[in-house]
Amino acid sequence: MASAAKQPNLASAIGWVPPPGWPARTRAECKALLTAPGQRFEMEEVDIRGVKLRVWKNAPPNLRAVALLGKSHGSREFVIYEDERMTYDAWFRAVAKLAHEFQARGVEKGDRVALAMRNLPEWPVVFFAAVTIGAICVPLNAWWTGPELAYGLSDSGTKLLVCDEERWERIVAHRGECPDLETVFVARSEQPLEGAERLEDFIGAPPEYPDLPDGTLPSVEIVPEDDATIFYTSGTTGKPKGALGTHRNLCTNILSSGFGAGCAILRRGEAIPEPQPKTGLTVIPLFHVTACSAGLMGNLAAGNTMVYMYKWDPVEAFKIIEREKVTSTGGVPTIAWQLLEHPERKHYDLSSIEAIAYGGAPAAPELVRKIREVFGALPGNGWGMTETMATVTGHSSEDYLNRPDSCGPPVAVADLKIMSEDGTRELPVGEIGELWARGPMVVKGYWNNPEATAETFVDGWVRTGDLARLDEEGWCYIADRAKDMIIRGGENIYSSEVENVLYDHPAVTDAALIGLPHQQLGEEPAAVVHLAPGMEASEEELREWVGKRLAKFKVPVKIAFSEETLPRNANGKILKKELGSFF
Repeated sequence: MASAAKQPNLASAIGWVPPPGWPARTRAECKALLTAPGQRFEMEEVDIRGVKLRVWKNAPPNLRAVALLGKSHGSREFVIYEDERMTYDAWFRAVAKLAHEFQARGVEKGDRVALAMRNLPEWPVVFFAAVTIGAICVPLNAWWTGPELAYGLSDSGTKLLVCDEERWERIVAHRGECPDLETVFVARSEQPLEGAERLEDFIGAPPEYPDLPDGTLPSVEIVPEDDATIFYTSGTTGKPKGALGTHRNLCTNILSSGFGAGCAILRRGEAIPEPQPKTGLTVIPLFHVTACSAGLMGNLAAGNTMVYMYKWDPVEAFKIIEREKVTSTGGVPTIAWQLLEHPERKHYDLSSIEAIAYGGAPAAPELVRKIREVFGALPGNGWGMTETMATVTGHSSEDYLNRPDSCGPPVAVADLKIMSEDGTRELPVGEIGELWARGPMVVKGYWNNPEATAETFVDGWVRTGDLARLDEEGWCYIADRAKDMIIRGGENIYSSEVENVLYDHPAVTDAALIGLPHQQLGEEPAAVVHLAPGMEASEEELREWVGKRLAKFKVPVKIAFSEETLPRNANGKILKKELGSFF
């Protein structure tokens, strides 16, 4: 038996008292049991790009194997979207048919296939049709503007694009900026298409997938380290960078999620039960690694049901949870807050909810308490980033209630360390420094960007840019985030990108973006600007200026004007900590 649980002050503040006998085992004891030889989470050491790393021995070798796991679930429901219900069998029939169509269009191993659409049943069809033939899938941010989407298509050298009608309307005017783009399939188009073809002409609409032939995947050899995805993430320069992920990266997440769940059960002293299919409400976009890698992969392997929404709406979510007996949801703290605080909640039976988990944005400890108190559900969160293909740490259940200010310990195949600012010295336990992470989930690097790759990836470690500390037992606490980054409801906003747009306005000579605290969204972007002498511009004019050039979530909610140029340090960098007084 483990010694009595260490109870941080924040745990006391939210009223958490560990139940008698908890934890029944230490984290180290849980890890030893779960990873023992012959167990599901057994590990082995392999050489990945010259670095010896621990990996899950029983992880699927590639995403073809994951797709075949999905096929094995047969008539179970895979995706529910409004009045459409797609089984695993129907999904696989569409994947196989589209994979052959991609090859017929000249898509070969290593070619890029971009995917730009809402969370629709077609999304996992297109994704797996691409990666099972060895193509690199490029999930583009569906919130991006036309120029932003065109940049992603051009930078990745995309050969074939599958998008929905809304994204096509944004892209079509910029088709000439994408010289490698040969083929475009548009889903759910109600208008005549020029320069594109209807996806339904090749695989039908989702309700028709069961009528497709019971096909097989094209024969392509894929090894774990083969390229699988490019997920775009902005950098401090403001230019989006494509994180190049492998099949191993995505397959690692399947067991990482299960490992965390297993630890929570063993910490209670309970036996690991036989897995049972669950139903989850997916409310974050699949173009994020959280929803795709940490969510879609594990759900598909387990045979779970995923419910998609056309657009997030709390009341609609209540209806879905009640109707479909949803057992888990979340994504970002914003979602959890809205589920908790919406006045209509009391009118619906939400008793099926077992867990509400999130990541991607800071969460108040009070949220942890309310999830348990209001829903009787277990809270969960974790830490990861696009460059780690999501999960590095996991934190859930009683452990999260006990350490509500932590993002959890690393999963068994991951390592964390805290480094000095110059990256030359590892700091001792408890000291705050830059968080470095290592493991089989870390991506290869940035697509066609060797300079940024060399700067960020060092001997298997990724320099995260986050400031953090580790405690004696390995739990991680994020103290601050990457420089100049604002996280609004799980969406990354890099200050320099917005600042550059403001600087383009003829009246602006100085500009800085900061984050304003927001209970539900975590924070919102706000700007401070200094206008050139004799020039004028209103707050509304500047907000419209940004809105025409960047996605809506990047537009500052407030813009303040400074009579003087903005304060700077000796190196000429703006002292952003001094700008909060403007609001």
